[in-house]
Amino acid sequence: MENKKKFKIHMPHVLTLIFFLIVVVAVLTWILPSGEFERQVIETSAGERSVAVAGTYQPVDKVMEDGTDLKQGITQVLMAPGKGIQSMAEVLAFVFIIGGVFQIMAKTNALNMGIQKIVKKLGSKEILIIPILMILFGLGGSTFGMSDELVPFYLLIMPIMFAMGYDSMTTFMTVCLSATVGYAASTVNPFCVLIAQGIAGIQGNPQLVFRMIQWLIMMSVIIGFVTWRALKIKKNPEKSITYQNDILKKKEMNTDVDFDKPITIRQKLVLLTFVVGMIIVVVGLVKNGWYMNELSMCFLAMGILMGIFGGLKETEIAEEFINGVKDIAFAAMVIGFCSGIMVIAQDGMIIDTILNALSNLVATSSNAVFSAVMYVVQSLLTLLVPSSSGLAALSMPIMAPLCDLHGVNPEAAVTALQYGNQLTNLMSPVAGTTVAGLAICKISFAQWWKTIWKVFLILAVLAIVFCTISAGL
Repeated sequence: MENKKKFKIHMPHVLTLIFFLIVVVAVLTWILPSGEFERQVIETSAGERSVAVAGTYQPVDKVMEDGTDLKQGITQVLMAPGKGIQSMAEVLAFVFIIGGVFQIMAKTNALNMGIQKIVKKLGSKEILIIPILMILFGLGGSTFGMSDELVPFYLLIMPIMFAMGYDSMTTFMTVCLSATVGYAASTVNPFCVLIAQGIAGIQGNPQLVFRMIQWLIMMSVIIGFVTWRALKIKKNPEKSITYQNDILKKKEMNTDVDFDKPITIRQKLVLLTFVVGMIIVVVGLVKNGWYMNELSMCFLAMGILMGIFGGLKETEIAEEFINGVKDIAFAAMVIGFCSGIMVIAQDGMIIDTILNALSNLVATSSNAVFSAVMYVVQSLLTLLVPSSSGLAALSMPIMAPLCDLHGVNPEAAVTALQYGNQLTNLMSPVAGTTVAGLAICKISFAQWWKTIWKVFLILAVLAIVFCTISAGL
């Protein structure tokens, strides 16, 4: 009998996909007419912005009077990633600094120890442990984009959940669901909101208070669901969708967690520095309209102080900073390559052509329909570019001006990006954070989808509502 090879769908590397999109856009510069809008500088609550003036679109010749050929060829395609990286220099510098700073914080182990102590104190108050932990992880997602850092917490929290009569699905939702929804409802997340606003030319995070309200509502929905489900499983464990796997998991897992290990004064100082630093960031955004350079300054100061307070030597601080830069380098390249797509479109002068077509398409639509379309587009793009920062670089140069032409607040484009990206990643089999968490908890995607799909629909509807409100503010 011949062995039949199973056909497997190979998903190309994300940089391969982005380079393919660069080629596609270059081809479009030969097909689509070139054109441009007149632009004017307007004063907004977020500072001055240059916006396209509706109704002023004019086509231009493919070969301009000075001899410039707007049709992009192989030379322009190969130059696009480099030019994209150059055009995003300020954003990439911010990303590298953020990566280095959070690696310094991770080296001190302060965050892990802080959560471990909270788990220990709540050990006898079972009903509180789920909402309190979800609030903490939700804050992590909302403020500093907590995602890859989640892995050790599954192993830390799962023995506690089992001991209280809950299942592995409860562990996964307490950690991953809360952090991802917190990330979706970002307030000052540097990898999502701040980068998207920076690319869109929005300064000062003008809808910060509204973002806080969104976070409270979204977190209330998932905390209520997870707590209700956990109590239901505790009452009747056999109803758990992971019941059989959990029996095996309890036998094989290592439950040796040293809850008696004290959190040090240095680690407390690190956590205090982080909290104070984030407060300064919020004040700087709201009161002084801080932008990338000011934010980079503040985060770098936080990193240096956290390293010193954490007991790291000068060499260790520098080495951990470099390690953090290495870890974030891939995300930075994704941002640069995505920007390369826009470089081709800008040099070929087809961005305004696309904007004009999209503007005419949604010209008579309500803000609700317009917001829903943006949300769906961001969700679909996330399947190609799961990274929130990469997606911002890819989509915001189109989405923000489209908001201007439609007469709505461009913050709606940022909100659509947040939710379209993270809610899709919550359900996507190519989202690293979700895949890693499910693998550790030994939960299949079928089990996950069956458990969460109704809540996902509620979150998606709320997301569109928030986008609509954001558009009108």
